[in-house]
Amino acid sequence: MKALVVDDSRVVRMMLSQMLKDIGFADVAQAQHGKEGLTYLTGNPDTQLALVDWNMPEMTGIEMVEEVRKDNALSNCKLMMVTTESEVSQVERALTLGANEFVMKPFTKDVIADKLRLLGFGL
Repeated sequence: MKALVVDDSRVVRMMLSQMLKDIGFADVAQAQHGKEGLTYLTGNPDTQLALVDWNMPEMTGIEMVEEVRKDNALSNCKLMMVTTESEVSQVERALTLGANEFVMKPFTKDVIADKLRLLGFGL
């Protein structure tokens, strides 16, 4: 399975990438911001999952979610917001704009795995 981690924090990218590999994703790419993540997904439309931070330079995670959902070639990619944003209105906005799930930082590997099962990944 192929996944993408989009976060401006190198540490968070590395941590989430390792979690995904431990859970069963064989191919995990990383991007530093939404623009880079969108470019990656456009070039790799077979990517099944993207974990996306909200607050990033260049292009925020929510802007990336909006752009991904405009591209029919990327309709099969599940999008999970992984962020410190915790206001109900922000969660609702992300889900309304096309995120499939929402995880608040800090998180554990078990939380990520549970959300992935909810998204239909048989891990």
